Amino acid sequence: MSRIVIFGNSGSGKSTLAHSLCERHGLAHLDLDTIAWLPQPPPQRRPVAASQQDIDAFTGAYRAWVIEGCYSDLLALAAPSATDLIFLDLPVEDCIANARARPWEPHKYPSKADQDANLDMLIDWIGQYQSRQDDFSRAAHQQLFESFTGDKVRYTSNR
Repeated sequence: MSRIVIFGNSGSGKSTLAHSLCERHGLAHLDLDTIAWLPQPPPQRRPVAASQQDIDAFTGAYRAWVIEGCYSDLLALAAPSATDLIFLDLPVEDCIANARARPWEPHKYPSKADQDANLDMLIDWIGQYQSRQDDFSRAAHQQLFESFTGDKVRYTSNR
């Protein structure tokens, strides 16, 4: 029974890997983007307690799952229930290339054009991964990785 947490920078391949693992092993999937934000413009984070309720409901409803995202505060809530941790620690340049090639994500954007309108902002944000000091930073991801005591792996390439 696998319970996997996947994290890394935007564009690192979290969703791609999660979908592959879910399809191959019949796991339930939770993309933290779907529970981290209030459904309104401009974007605003939901209270962590509300997201925690969703994480707890998901982990309680499924025996085997994958949770993926870049939110260290939310990932830390899921990690104690996880059997495995995967850190996609790719070079920023690879993440930017992946973001440019990203297919439309209909659960996040009403159209591919809306998604592409956000691309410049996303690329700038991806580029700040090493220097940011927030819940989305490499430093926060590194701390999460180091503190996890179960099975864990770090990948530095999508290959």
